Amino acid sequence: MNALHARIERVRIDGRDLIHGIDLAVAQGRWTAIVGPNGAGKSTLLRAIAGLQRCEGAVQLAGKPLNDWPSRERARQLAWMGQQESGADDLMAHDVVMLGRLPHRPWLAPPTAADQAAVQAAMQSTQSWAWRERRLGSLSGGERQRVLLARALAVDAPLTLMDEPLAHLDPPHQAEWMALVRERVAAGHSVVSVLHELHLALQADHLVLMADGRIVHSGAPGDAATHAALRQVFGPSLHIAQIEGRWVALPL
Repeated sequence: MNALHARIERVRIDGRDLIHGIDLAVAQGRWTAIVGPNGAGKSTLLRAIAGLQRCEGAVQLAGKPLNDWPSRERARQLAWMGQQESGADDLMAHDVVMLGRLPHRPWLAPPTAADQAAVQAAMQSTQSWAWRERRLGSLSGGERQRVLLARALAVDAPLTLMDEPLAHLDPPHQAEWMALVRERVAAGHSVVSVLHELHLALQADHLVLMADGRIVHSGAPGDAATHAALRQVFGPSLHIAQIEGRWVALPL
């Protein structure tokens, strides 16, 4: 069974069709990376499959229509990390991450010992535990991004959607993010990430390439057909090579 399957006829915003004719299956226990040029519709697609953007079509989560899931159960099944999220700047970083545990608690119930342990583990895994008592609005872009990642991890959902999770992160923390994704996938979780960093997207289990609001290719990052599609979309000067067992994308 797929973790998620989306058949979206279109998403129309402000009188414009931003994505069309999407058929996307997300395999269980795999990392899927979505790439494409600016304006390709990557973030719009991710928001649509998360249920955050109205669309014409159908999205199934774990074999069940997304809209048929009760909100609390859906929040336990699907964790979201968006880009440039606002509205929590006055909260302490620890409290922001604790928001990820709300689907696991009865209404207005205080955090349990399990909730506290999950938050601490998530913040330690993203190296954000040291500033747990600082307000989110006081953090740098990279620090803030690591707190928001910890919030998504604290949900401990079978499927995690991340929209440009590497924004503001330096290369060492980008590598740590990829290690965290690999840990989750090894534990049977599924991850879908929109990425601008092609060199990291090529480390995913499955790569989805978008252009002009459509999926133009879907396949394994190591396939020759995937490399040809990337060069077609990003330009023939893109060179894809394998170095020390990893695929990398380099401009010529």
